Amino acid sequence: MSAVVLVGAQWGDEGKGKVTDFLAKKADVICRYQGGNNAGHTVVVGDKTYKLHLIPSGILYPGKSCIIGNGVVLDPLVLFKELEYLQQNNIESDALKISANAHLIMPYHRLLDELQEEKRGEFKIGTTKRGIGPCYMDKVSRLGIRVIDIMDAEEFKEILERNLEEKNFFLNRIYGHKGFDFNEMYETYLDYGQKMQPYLVDCSLFINKAYNDGKDILFEGAQGTLLDVDHGTYPFVTSSNPTSGGAAIGAGIGPTKIKGVLGVVKAYTTRVGEGPFPTELKDSIGEQLLKAGQEFGTTTGRARRCGWFDAIILRYSVRINGISSLAVTKLDVLDGLDTIKICVGYKYKGEMLKEFPQSIKKLSSCEPVYETLPGWKQVTSQINEYKKLPPNAKRYIERIEELVKVKVNIVSTGPGREQTMVLDKIF
Repeated sequence: MSAVVLVGAQWGDEGKGKVTDFLAKKADVICRYQGGNNAGHTVVVGDKTYKLHLIPSGILYPGKSCIIGNGVVLDPLVLFKELEYLQQNNIESDALKISANAHLIMPYHRLLDELQEEKRGEFKIGTTKRGIGPCYMDKVSRLGIRVIDIMDAEEFKEILERNLEEKNFFLNRIYGHKGFDFNEMYETYLDYGQKMQPYLVDCSLFINKAYNDGKDILFEGAQGTLLDVDHGTYPFVTSSNPTSGGAAIGAGIGPTKIKGVLGVVKAYTTRVGEGPFPTELKDSIGEQLLKAGQEFGTTTGRARRCGWFDAIILRYSVRINGISSLAVTKLDVLDGLDTIKICVGYKYKGEMLKEFPQSIKKLSSCEPVYETLPGWKQVTSQINEYKKLPPNAKRYIERIEELVKVKVNIVSTGPGREQTMVLDKIF
């Protein structure tokens, strides 16, 4: 038995979907432990590309138990669209399980997300406007509605009446919005509850039983470490904990049962939305990375900001998550470059920083200090053995290991399953 947490080690979009899919072949249970449909995973199987937003990537393998954990905020509208999408692609979803304690995204959450972001003006965070933040706010305020709550018509009626009274008052007084109709929302979500009933499970009980039965479990997070609400570049963060500690809370498993943490990192750095980004490239190389890496969000389609690899960020991520091994993705995107830079420090007001600063204002003023390595000028997308990589490509990987003191176990040179090199097994 083994329990492994897979985390994004940068600002998200590191290729976690591809790595999750690759590891899911060996795992018995795959559990998504936080976030919502504000993040997407893209998985390429042969000539087919799948885009998932809520359902764990392991669903593409028959017979795998795939769980949406209690730490996820769940939009039923998105869930059923995704189930329909899987059905259209002849993928079975019978193995999907949904935690009864997962909180539901309601229509007023989506509206509030949009209105609040617009009101921020130039101080906007860059939210996807999917209702994620407001849903987590209600959860923490003890006003949330869980999946289990819509299974009981009377209980749901009482909760929704209280919530809508407050939300409609707020929407009307602050934003001049007329609010929502109780009956329509009540009937819609009762129907969702009936449809979700067959998938319901006690997430913690299920996972711990699987662990005790000797099963291999993979915990899949969304977003990335630098978007963590506690440890990210606050306030330009998500509303949950994508870091490894979030897996224990978001799935209901004790941390002593987690064997290791696999950090997924791009061979360069990207960021979506607002916030500081020390190694961002606003030049032709940045454009080249954008185009070669097809850096557009799975959920929103937004272009990602691109920059050089940042070892300061990764070293911070290793510390926060307890990362025990690394998966480096999109190495092939760097194939055409003469030289490649790695950020090894920040310069702030004449001072050399070797650790990631906590002050967002300080980070915004940091200048990256680079180390330059020679490129390999050779196509790597068809190489699936590490020893066959160009010497300079291997040196680049080794330099990352040296800088963060963690071994690279997986190297990816493209979106396909076959474009994956395993240096050391995870399960």
